Amino acid sequence: MFHVTCCNRVRVLLGCFVLFAAFKPCFSASMDQITRLRGPAFSNPEHVAPVPDDWATRPLQHEAGDRQADLVVGLGQQSWPILHEVITAYARARHLNIVVKPGTCGITAGRLLKKSIDIGAYCCPPGDTDRLPGVEFHSLGISPIALIVRPDNPLTGVTTAQARAMFQGQINRWSDLGAPQTRKLDRLIQPVGRLHCKIRPGHWRLLLDNEDQFSPRLSEVGVIPDMISQVARNPGAIGMEVPSMTDYHRAKGKVRMLKIDGHDPTDLAYVRSGRYPLFRTYHLTTWKQDSRASRLAHELVTFLQARIEKIHREISFIPPSELKAAGWRFRGDELIGMPSVNAVVGR
Repeated sequence: MFHVTCCNRVRVLLGCFVLFAAFKPCFSASMDQITRLRGPAFSNPEHVAPVPDDWATRPLQHEAGDRQADLVVGLGQQSWPILHEVITAYARARHLNIVVKPGTCGITAGRLLKKSIDIGAYCCPPGDTDRLPGVEFHSLGISPIALIVRPDNPLTGVTTAQARAMFQGQINRWSDLGAPQTRKLDRLIQPVGRLHCKIRPGHWRLLLDNEDQFSPRLSEVGVIPDMISQVARNPGAIGMEVPSMTDYHRAKGKVRMLKIDGHDPTDLAYVRSGRYPLFRTYHLTTWKQDSRASRLAHELVTFLQARIEKIHREISFIPPSELKAAGWRFRGDELIGMPSVNAVVGR
């Protein structure tokens, strides 16, 4: 009897092993699929974008209306509210003619390619095409990207996995989240996205790598004020934005930030650790050349970095000094990677 029992147990164990071996590729594929949901956080800092043969010898030349400027600075939707008044005051104090132009990361890239600006702003890590010869990147810091809902939404937080499922369209109703406070909220989830800078790493791509992974029901907006107003108007909406922009555009409507994995986006110590899943990076560019304009540009960038260090808590930033202390990776003045222990964050 003992011999038969042992044999049976061996057969069962062998059977389980065979079944596991047969299904292991399926399990691996599933895990690979989950890993691929999250896009890259940074690009290769060693990459240099290809340019026309005569591009390197072309002089930096401001556009016709800016020829008298000491500096021309291109800002974006994220950096304009934070920096344009500071730069204007800086120019007055130093008796400089600094022209500040609004734009986007894409517009900044175009202006740098044309060599028509001295400083350009990016709200994302540079992509491969942004790494032009002679362009230097200077980091201002990072800011958490919050998931935002209407103030009357009873939900207080979600996991990263739930957030991905909501924006993918795999969870379609608030009541499907299973949270006690949402069981009576039998309403369709309306994801709202601003899918900017698709060729650049980081930002919304840390949630889902590309636009094809988002729900067909995604309501896409082009500018930050529309993100705020759409979420504020729709009881079923959920969107994404950094805390400083929800405050700056509060006239467009009231929104509330959700916790992710139990952590509030304003918990800057947690964001600094590298464990908070969604964040935006901020960079300024200068040119590697020996000229008065280049020296003035570097002085202004250094001033702005110091300014961010002073006010970073007011605008929910983690400045470079704190990122370096927490193990984030830099090459020169540019943030190029997360702390190595958290390199695979993406639950």
